[in-house]
Amino acid sequence: MAEIFLHNLKPDPGARRGRKRVGRGEGSGLGKTAGRGNKGSKQRSGGQISPRYEGGQMPLHMRLPKLRGPLAKTAMPIGPFRTYMTPINLSRLAVFGAGEVVSPEALVEKGIIKKVDERIKILASGELTQSLTIRAHGFSAAALAKIEAAGGTAEVIE
Repeated sequence: MAEIFLHNLKPDPGARRGRKRVGRGEGSGLGKTAGRGNKGSKQRSGGQISPRYEGGQMPLHMRLPKLRGPLAKTAMPIGPFRTYMTPINLSRLAVFGAGEVVSPEALVEKGIIKKVDERIKILASGELTQSLTIRAHGFSAAALAKIEAAGGTAEVIE
């Protein structure tokens, strides 16, 4: 037996097969349509059918309802984190006078939100100059600090 070196390594006979040469005449067995059949998208170049295609009927991924992200306004109320809150900055509360109570009902009257049943989160953008009693579903930490610094109170609505 000969010694094994890199220059004399070869695969076993029959281990490697030559590539198919399609479309090289009828005698090759793969002439004319080159093994692709007759007509249609699968015969043409680049013509593969997408895995979601279902023969023309509405695909499953389009038939199912959409579950949007937790911060989307159209979020579905599923799970602990899928609740949308309407953000309201402290700068929008300048329309209220000192000592007033800011509640969803008062915000609807002032035209800041559209419906009373919207969930509200107060954010810290802007300054608060007067003391207000603010009732909302959520507060950012910075907004809480600014409300208390102005002498107001923050009440969380459950």
